[in-house]
Order: sequence, then structure tokens, then C-alpha cells
Amino acid sequence: MELIKKLRERTGAGMVDCQRALKEADNDLDKAVEILRKKGIAKAAKRGDRETNEGVIKLALNENGTEGYIVELNSETDFVSRNEKFQEMADLILETIKTKKPADLEALLSSEAEGSTIKEIIDTLSGTIGEKMGIKNFAILNGETVAIYSHLGGKIGVLVALDQADKKDLAYEVAMQIAAASPRYIYPSEVKAEDLEKEKEIYKEQLLKEGKPEAMIDKIVEGKMGKYYSEVCLVEQESIKDDKKKIKDLLGEAKVIKFIRFTLAN
Repeated sequence: MELIKKLRERTGAGMVDCQRALKEADNDLDKAVEILRKKGIAKAAKRGDRETNEGVIKLALNENGTEGYIVELNSETDFVSRNEKFQEMADLILETIKTKKPADLEALLSSEAEGSTIKEIIDTLSGTIGEKMGIKNFAILNGETVAIYSHLGGKIGVLVALDQADKKDLAYEVAMQIAAASPRYIYPSEVKAEDLEKEKEIYKEQLLKEGKPEAMIDKIVEGKMGKYYSEVCLVEQESIKDDKKKIKDLLGEAKVIKFIRFTLAN
């Protein structure tokens, strides 16, 4: 344990990585440091306090369009996020999510791909390029029809699931809407009571400052809540493709089960 402690102090690497390096080096501390440096793990670990506000969001579907996958991989700079090796690594991570369906981030990082764990692959490229990298988040979404949409060159990514099969075009249009309009909810019934009360209080204060009669305020506020719903609820939003229709009009009898929207470094 003393050797592991010393190795961690010298490299900043994790306990498991230090154990493996010492085993490979036959408990030779200097050799273990060299092993970790060659793998990029020592240098990557020392970048732990740097911010990763750039990167890419990748998406994929299964063959029959009933399951979607999304992952956000971060880097420190936009320049590195456009690097071919970084993009290839993001694709590999996405494919690992698709094939192995990890339950959480820890399971994803310990998943194997091309003979190494995902964590090792990230640490190695991080050491080679010289920037901190990491997976911010990932998700898997199921439905009768699932669509994906990538916006602004991978800075925004959307998954959306519908409850009806063979609705590929409709689901894609809804995904575009979510990317552009950033709804917080699907239906008005999902809005939290405290959020509603907060909005009503804001409207009331605005109306009082405008000098509206107090007897009329509650009625005016109720009318204004329709505008609030049209901003935060997907089905009440005007379609970005046809502002004469709301999303609920486009959906018809189809229902949105769930959507997931990632914004880079948000």
C-alpha cells in the first residue's frame, strides 16, 4: 500500500491504475511512473482541475429505429474537439453504449473496447494530445419510434420517443423542434405547481406596476399562462416549420413518451 500511495502522489493517477502499473513493473516505482506516463494516465490525472467546456455530442439509432443513444464527450478546447482522433474516440464510445448498454457512467468507463477500457482509451488520448477529456453524460431512449437530431455541428443533440410505430418523419420533426425551442416539459400537466405559482406571481407584479385594476388581474394572469405553456411545453409550442400549427396538431393521435436534450458543456 505504501508503494501505491507514493505512486499516486507522484502521478495523480487512480488507485486501480497504480496497482496495475506496479504489478507490470514488478513493484519498481520509477518504472511504474514511466508506465503510467506512457499510457498518458499520469499526465491526464494532473489535469483534473481544468475545465472541459468544449467537445462533441454524438447520436445513433438501432437498425429498426426503436432505440436511440446519445453521449457528450468533453475536451478543453474546440480545436481538440475537431481533432480526428477525438472524433473517432467519440464514435467508439457511442458504439460501446449501443452494443453494451451500460447502466451508468461507471459501467461505461469500465466497459471494454478494442482491448482496453473506455477510461483507459480516454486517458491515453488525453495524455497524447495534452488536454483533459471526459464523458459528461450519456443516455439510451426506447420507444415505438425514436428519432435523433444533431444541431450546430454536435453542440446540441436530441433524442425523442413516440408511442406509435413507423412515425420516422414526424419524430424527426419533433426532434428538430426540441433542439430549436428547448422545451422544459412535454405536457402542461407536467409543470410543477411551484413553477406555476412563481410565474403567476411574476405576472401579477408586472400587471400591478402597469396600473391594471386588481379586480381584473387574476383573469388577465390566467390568460397569460397560455403564453407560458407555449414557451415551456413541447406540445403547446408553435411548430418552427409552420407557425400556424402547434406541435400537438402535428402529433395527432401520437404521443411523445420522452425526450432528452443535451447542450454542450451545459
